[in-house]
Amino acid sequence: MMRTRAAALLEQPGKWQIVDIDLDEPKEHEVRVRFVAAGLCHSDDHATTGDMPTPHLPLIGGHEGAGVVEAVGPGVRNLAVGDHVVAQFVPSCGRCEACSSGRGNLCDLGMYALSGCMADGTYRAHLDGADVAQMTMVGTFAQHAIVPEFSLTRIDPEIPFHVAALLSCGVSTGWGSAEYGAQVSAGDTVIVMGVGGVGMNAVQGARARGAAHVLAVDPVAFKRDKALEFGATKAFADIDEAADFARSVTNGQGAHSAIVTVGITTGDHVAQAVNAIGKFGTVVVTGIGDVKDEGLPINLWALSMMQKRIQGVIFGMGTPTYEITRLARMYQAGTLKLDELITTTYTLDEVNQAYADMHAGRNIRGVILHES
Repeated sequence: MMRTRAAALLEQPGKWQIVDIDLDEPKEHEVRVRFVAAGLCHSDDHATTGDMPTPHLPLIGGHEGAGVVEAVGPGVRNLAVGDHVVAQFVPSCGRCEACSSGRGNLCDLGMYALSGCMADGTYRAHLDGADVAQMTMVGTFAQHAIVPEFSLTRIDPEIPFHVAALLSCGVSTGWGSAEYGAQVSAGDTVIVMGVGGVGMNAVQGARARGAAHVLAVDPVAFKRDKALEFGATKAFADIDEAADFARSVTNGQGAHSAIVTVGITTGDHVAQAVNAIGKFGTVVVTGIGDVKDEGLPINLWALSMMQKRIQGVIFGMGTPTYEITRLARMYQAGTLKLDELITTTYTLDEVNQAYADMHAGRNIRGVILHES
């Protein structure tokens, strides 16, 4: 076994604790990755609060990350030692019904994401002899990890690791929420509720698709100002203000779509979005909240008679490898802002401070640098 450092959750609710982890060698279709950078997504914070179920503890956090392949197990076909890779928070085997029908974001291997085990149901990380789970099968808050090859995408080594890490979730999910979830068309009026690490990329996606009005909504002034830099045409502190403006530019109809990317999403947020769109409009629900929350306080008559649609989204509804690769190309071509998303970088030991900064609204996206 080799030993590595990681930020792990030992109890739920709880805080991240820095521990020394023992790693097995990679087995079939697995590789060992030395993670260089890890993005700090709100989804990992949902594990610390208990909003997101965590069937197995301890749990190494992190599902956004980029690094280098150090070793490969038997049967690995698409990766080699030395490859630069981006983690996928959803795997894509390429063979199941979802993958073979073009829905790689819904791969059957995703059933292991919350339990944090490998595809054979066992674990590769251990703490004092006990099995340790890895967030969504990757666990990028570890300096080294055993990861299924199905959960990694090879990238151009010219792309900096701290930038590449963002492609694992926030960028791909936000962009796809606009392109695939809302199906934004040229001339549309689009509302984005919550402009953090995911919502800011929904703003970028909506503007790139040709939306006439991209309306950012966030109570934090810093984020509203940043949204204007990323392509929002106006920014509001309150959804009702954004909805009033949307109606003013659509002959009273309302927005063509509203993308909900609030950090802790509730049924009330979705209801507000439904009220803000016009007939045949779409509400995209990308943000997550407490797994126990159920029900939407919406008018079912209006939902039906106005032919409105509510669309759930995971990984932006795109196939992970394809989305990561094409968004990386866009970054290299200068048509996608990534460096500007990173507000602050942290060491692994500062992970809890990083999440405190997120809650305080200080960051668009924080990034852990495992190596200085």
